[in-house]
Amino acid sequence: MENSLLVGLSRQMVLERQLDVVANNLANVNTNGFKSDHSLFEEYLRSGAHEDNFVSTDRPISFVQDRGTFRDYSQGSAQLTNNPLDVAVDGSGLFAVQTAAGERYTRDGNFHLNNLGQLVTTSGDPVLNAAGAPIVFQPTDHDINIAADGTITVLEGASRADSIRGKLRVVSFTDAQQLLKQGGNLFAAGEGSAPQPDLKSTVQQGYVEKSNVSAVTEMTNMIAISRAYQSVANILQQQSDLHKNAIEKLADVPA
Repeated sequence: MENSLLVGLSRQMVLERQLDVVANNLANVNTNGFKSDHSLFEEYLRSGAHEDNFVSTDRPISFVQDRGTFRDYSQGSAQLTNNPLDVAVDGSGLFAVQTAAGERYTRDGNFHLNNLGQLVTTSGDPVLNAAGAPIVFQPTDHDINIAADGTITVLEGASRADSIRGKLRVVSFTDAQQLLKQGGNLFAAGEGSAPQPDLKSTVQQGYVEKSNVSAVTEMTNMIAISRAYQSVANILQQQSDLHKNAIEKLADVPA
């Protein structure tokens, strides 16, 4: 296959994967606490020929390679819900939750109580306290208050004294790009990374953090990717037509 076709094909493969990233961002534009992904590209140089009997050095061919993706951890807007169990993180911290696969982390603070009185996520995973245990409320608890540092206090029964039900475990990582998306709006700690208590982040009761995806930007990216793909397809078609015409003209040359 000729170099022009190989270069065009490499570009189309990258555009296809880039479109998948953009489509996933758009699909989560309304997912609480979702962090958008973006593609990373680099030039990949490879010589076009591999023989040693050329007079001059063959010029390297420049291909397109998607090296991976990076995650945008910028904070999404906080939406007021007035639900006392909803909590939004102000800062880079993440809530720690317990799943069947182990401890995981999320920015989605849309919490509620299960039938055991545990504070859980929308998926039913228990939210952990600073000691790594589930946060449990009593049936008589009312007037739930969550302080900026994550401390949860309630009024129990007819008592007018505050009772502490725990403190939200908010953690951060030295390199957040090492976090692995697990689905269900959860992250897992990457290899060699460990969660640390986040003492800088605060929480806001009665709010949830919205996705940081810009629908307008992602739609614009999708249109640009589609046009670029079509442009490459047109170039490849022109190259194919040139080859076809050359073969036909060569066939007409007298022997």
